[in-house]
Amino acid sequence: MLELPCVANQTPYLPRVVDSLLSASLEKPVAVVIEGAKGVGKTETATHHAASRVLLDVDQEAKAAAAVDPSLVLAGDKPRLLDEWQEVPQLWNNVRRAVDAREGPFILTGSAVPADDASRHTGAGRFSWIRMRPMTLFELGRSSGSVSLRGLLDGETTNVNAGELGIGELAELICIGGWPALVGSGVDAASHFLGGYLDSIARADIQRVDGVGRDPDRVRRVLRSLARNVSTEVAITTIASDAGGSDGPVDPDTVSSYLRALERLMVLEDQPAWAPRLRSRARLRSASKRHLCDPSLAAALLNATPERLLKDFNFLGFLFESLVVRDLRVYAQSNGATVSHYRDNVGEVDIIIDGGEHWAAVEVKLGISYVDEAATSLRRFLGRIETAHHGEPAFLAVVLPTPYGYVREDGVHVIPIHALGP
Repeated sequence: MLELPCVANQTPYLPRVVDSLLSASLEKPVAVVIEGAKGVGKTETATHHAASRVLLDVDQEAKAAAAVDPSLVLAGDKPRLLDEWQEVPQLWNNVRRAVDAREGPFILTGSAVPADDASRHTGAGRFSWIRMRPMTLFELGRSSGSVSLRGLLDGETTNVNAGELGIGELAELICIGGWPALVGSGVDAASHFLGGYLDSIARADIQRVDGVGRDPDRVRRVLRSLARNVSTEVAITTIASDAGGSDGPVDPDTVSSYLRALERLMVLEDQPAWAPRLRSRARLRSASKRHLCDPSLAAALLNATPERLLKDFNFLGFLFESLVVRDLRVYAQSNGATVSHYRDNVGEVDIIIDGGEHWAAVEVKLGISYVDEAATSLRRFLGRIETAHHGEPAFLAVVLPTPYGYVREDGVHVIPIHALGP
C-alpha cells in the first residue's frame, strides 16, 4: 500500500522546538531532511506537519515499488513524508527532480546518514536539513522556558524563581532521558527501554549503517568507554585501550571506524572546539568533547541508577553537563547558532554558543557553591579573547539546578536549567 494518509495520533502531539523551523521550511516547495538518532520523534513530528506519508522501513510493498520506480511513492498530498528514505537511496535524485518541477514540498526522515554516493546530487538549493535530538527539559514540560536563549542573545536579563529541582530529581531526569517513548515513565521503564536500544545498536544498527560487520561485544566496550568519558576530550587511544579488554588495545583505526559509524547513526555527537582569535599568548586546543546524543545512554551503559549517581557527584556533574549541551544544541539550532567548547593551555569554557552576530560563553555546575569560581573563570577567559574581532559576548552564564536566576554584579548570569528554553 503506497499511500498512507496522515491521521490523528491516539495521544496528543507534544510540540517540539523544531516545529517552527519545519513549518517555515515547508512554506516553499523544497525538500526538508529531518535527521536524528532513532527514537527521538522524527516520524511523529514529520507526520504532524505532513499531509500524506509512506513508511519505507515498515511498508515492504512501497519499498519494493520505489526500488523499481521511485516516482510511485512521491505521489500524494503535499507535504509528502518519505520516512526512512535511505531504505531506497535512489529516492534522493527523484525528490530533487520533483522539487525542480515545483511538485513539493517533501519531508524526508532518516536515522542514519547514508554513505556518500557519487551518483547522488548534493541537493544544493533544493534541500534543507534539520537535526532532531532527544527532547529537552522544556519540551518535556520540566522547564518553564522563562529564560529564553533568544532573549539572552538579544541582551535580556535573567530574573526568575524557577522553583526547586532537587539533585535526586535531576539524577532521575538524566537516567530517563529525553525519549518520547518514555514520557511519563519511571526509571525502571527507562532502564528496560535503553537496554533494548543499546542492544539494537550493538547487534544490528551499526552493522547496517555501512555494511561492515562488527563484534557486538566490542561495540558495547567502545560505547562504555564513551560513557565513562562523556563530556571530556578523551583520545581515541584511550578508547582503544578500553575496548580491547584482555586481548590488549584495539587498533586505533578500528576504533575510529566504530566512532564514524556511531556518528552516522547520530548516537554519537561530538562537541567541536571553538577557535577564536586571541589577544593573549594562550595556545588553543582543538580536540572535540565526546557526547552521546542523550546522557541517559551513558548512564544506562554503566548501570548508573539515580541512587548510584548520588554517590558519585563527579560523574553526575559530567552527565549534567551533557544534558545541558543536549538542550542548548536544540535551542541554539532554533536561533541559527551552534554549540562548541573552548580550551587553551590556561583554562576552558564548557559551552560556546556562536550565532555569528552574537556569541556567548557558558559554564555548567552542579551547585551554587561553584558559581564564584565559574564566574571568575569566565571573566578571565574573556580577557584572552580578541573582542575587537569577535565582539563582546551577548552574555556570560553559569547554568545549574538552582531555584533562582539573576545577573551578578560582575555581569555573569546565573541560570536555572529548569527555566531555560529556546
